[in-house]
Amino acid sequence: GPLRVEAGLRLDALSGVLVLVVTGVGILIHVYSVGYMHDDAGFARFFAYLNLFTTAMLILVLADNLLLLFVGWEGVGLCSYLLIGFWYDKVENAVAGKKAFLVNRIGDAGVLLALFLLVWTLGRTGVWTLDLARIEEHLGQLRDATVGGWSVPLVVCLLLFVGATGKSAQIPLYVWLPDAMAGPTPVSALIHAATMVTAGVYLIARLHGLYALAPAALTVVAVVGAATALLAAVIATAQMDIKKVLAYSTVSQLGYMFLGLGVGATGAAVFHLVTHAFFKALLFLGAGSVIHGMS
Repeated sequence: GPLRVEAGLRLDALSGVLVLVVTGVGILIHVYSVGYMHDDAGFARFFAYLNLFTTAMLILVLADNLLLLFVGWEGVGLCSYLLIGFWYDKVENAVAGKKAFLVNRIGDAGVLLALFLLVWTLGRTGVWTLDLARIEEHLGQLRDATVGGWSVPLVVCLLLFVGATGKSAQIPLYVWLPDAMAGPTPVSALIHAATMVTAGVYLIARLHGLYALAPAALTVVAVVGAATALLAAVIATAQMDIKKVLAYSTVSQLGYMFLGLGVGATGAAVFHLVTHAFFKALLFLGAGSVIHGMS
């Protein structure tokens, strides 16, 4: 058909910042993992998964079109399943991996529907594309488009936000993240601090031009973010497990990022994403050191 999607990469200020976070925090976690996993039978398998995860995350942040971004999006979902359920001979670990995978599929369905709707709407005006740059150029055509009486930008933005709530653990899809602590500690640091959970924040920051056409969607993002920040922080005060405290803290901090995105402070949200990646990775690695030291 008329739709052409190139496998292209786009390095600009936003993706550049995320590449530095993913590779910077990633290399520190790799170095830590060498010591943490040294006597584990699945040492080689662990590093294969860890590198596959990093690759998928880099594809996600560097993609110049939404289809390639979705390939990376699915890749980190797969790797989270493999890494969280790494010690699959323990039932709770296997269940936690499955839970993360299935909850993320709910969000991914939202992203797929948003992509279909974007292609169909722009295609009706003769612009068959999923390229981020071309979508930004044709926001005018999207502004007045409707589907079933609803504004297309509003529906697309809400569907993308469903995907973001799955990946970035917002209400109501935050339930997988605390259980994901079943994986090895470096996995907790990589997935929950630096990379995978910030994919939803990146997606909304990347498409801020589209969200600007749907103020109602931005309001939803801000309200859900604020509610998540409060709820998760309250739950964290009652946790007894050192890693679960940090997991709920992560959900809470992600809520702050979405609140920032929702009120239009995209720069502040991305800045908090970077600082959070480093301090939360350090907290998790410190917790792993404590767990290791206390046997």
